[in-house]
Amino acid sequence: MRRILPAGLLIIAAGMTEAAAQPLPPGPGQQTVQQVCSVCHDLTRVVDGGRSRTSWETTLHMMVNAGAPLPADQFATTLDYLATHFPERPAPPANVIAGPVAITIAEWVVPTPGARPHDPLAARDGSLWYTGQMANQLGRLDPKTGQFRLFPTGAALAGPHGLVEDAKGAIWFTANFSAAIGRLDPADGRLTRYPLPDPSARDPHTPIFDHDGILWFTVQNGNRIGRLDPTTGAIRLIAVPTPNARPYGLAIDPAGVPYFVEFGTNKLARIDPKTLVIHEFPLPDPESRPRRLAIGADGVIWYTDFARGMLGRFDPKTGDVTEFASPSGPRAEPYGITIAKGAIWYSESATRPNTLVRFDPERAQFQSFEILPSGGGVVRNMMATPAGDLVLAESGVNRIALVQVK
Repeated sequence: MRRILPAGLLIIAAGMTEAAAQPLPPGPGQQTVQQVCSVCHDLTRVVDGGRSRTSWETTLHMMVNAGAPLPADQFATTLDYLATHFPERPAPPANVIAGPVAITIAEWVVPTPGARPHDPLAARDGSLWYTGQMANQLGRLDPKTGQFRLFPTGAALAGPHGLVEDAKGAIWFTANFSAAIGRLDPADGRLTRYPLPDPSARDPHTPIFDHDGILWFTVQNGNRIGRLDPTTGAIRLIAVPTPNARPYGLAIDPAGVPYFVEFGTNKLARIDPKTLVIHEFPLPDPESRPRRLAIGADGVIWYTDFARGMLGRFDPKTGDVTEFASPSGPRAEPYGITIAKGAIWYSESATRPNTLVRFDPERAQFQSFEILPSGGGVVRNMMATPAGDLVLAESGVNRIALVQVK
């Protein structure tokens, strides 16, 4: 039996059949975990899911937001059980490298527990936005006052994932759980829904505007690139040539051409904005799995190789690929990336704490910082502000952060 919860998650009611294959340690909370968690997935995710207490707390809130039937009076007992029996496992140590740049990090806990801030946005008016993926909401923070304003997206635009601002200040976002693109007018909170025309394109991922005001977006598991014309609402979906390529991060080059990474394989790609023809660029190592990318003013593409712990450089003019080993090693899982003040910035998401890495492309030198005080909790995406600072989404610790680059 399969059903869809309001948050849009696919739930497999496997019951005790699958759960029985995953025995849990005895103790207070065992029965609740056995019954509640096995409604949504088999218990392998619990047994193999070693986390810190803070991370387990955030995870429980996320599951409740998604519809998990956890009684409120059992929350504390369940948290104690999970934190005791499935603690955080050793992670790659953060390799902090000294350098010439100083930073300060300010963090804000978002108002909704378990919202799971996925992507951040630095708006032109100085506000910071984020997608609360597991709470079906967009959030706006005034960093001067610390005040949040929440905008519910509802079930019709569930699972907001990526977001971007248009020229008039409206916020566009991908509804990752409900096969649609959403538009929010911040002035009155009005939402507009643009459903994707193909039922197989169910999970729009990363959106971005090109120079002509056309919205492009990736559809990860649907293996499509999308094009939306805001003036008409018309959507085109273009199949990626490689099966299961999982198009992920997306950026526009200085000439207005969209480039994207294929997280399911070892390729970068671009789509011609006029002909909609996709050209793929295989990376040298078949084990590469690029996840996010950023493009400099010179048109050079920088990408994070999540699987191999590499920062990659691709020159579309020559086809040359250069790789740099990330400071914390092959298990560091580089993730969110952007360019600010002439440097490449990205996160190492597997280290504890996460690190923020700065790479000087002229000198080919790294500098890195621990993301403190929270530890980062997996920075899936980041964005440069107009002033050259960085805004981060910290999914695992339910925070957003502003990094001031001195």
